[in-house]
Amino acid sequence: MKISANSIRGGMVIEHEGKQWMVLKNQVVQPGKGGAFMQVEMRDIAGGNKSQARWRTADTVERLEVRELDCTFLFKDGDMFTFMDAATYDQFSVPAELLGEKAAFLQDNMEVSVNFIEGKPVAVSLPTSVILTVVEADPVVKGQTAASSYKPGLLENGLKVLIPPFIEAGTKIVVNTEDVSYVERAK
Repeated sequence: MKISANSIRGGMVIEHEGKQWMVLKNQVVQPGKGGAFMQVEMRDIAGGNKSQARWRTADTVERLEVRELDCTFLFKDGDMFTFMDAATYDQFSVPAELLGEKAAFLQDNMEVSVNFIEGKPVAVSLPTSVILTVVEADPVVKGQTAASSYKPGLLENGLKVLIPPFIEAGTKIVVNTEDVSYVERAK
């Protein structure tokens, strides 16, 4: 099915130059001169090679039909992640390369969706946000304005994120899984 290039999102599977590619990251670039274009980082599903491509926002791309299953993350064994199909209770494993940086966000019994092409898992989509605990945070420096100053914080999963000055170690926060950014304090 043809889609416009500006509809490309992370986790989609597209066909480009005769190969199946999984979109890892996408960014709209608006240069000072000329039209906007999509800068897309993607991975070849068969070979695992990464590549980048650019499309004008008016271009069309072939999106592949993918079977999407609701699954539950069970456990990690070495560099393999095991999931269970929520409907049939079948278990299957995917390599760590398939998840990439998003693997750090997986939590026990997390509900995810897994995309299959020709019976092979090709992409795992996580929830857009997760709740994590800040384990390290710099102390607040007096005189800083709250509007523009953020400080680095270390999360329980080992990732670093910029957090507002009022967040302290031990606070639970909501983190966006797409760009690893602070959203809000967890309720």
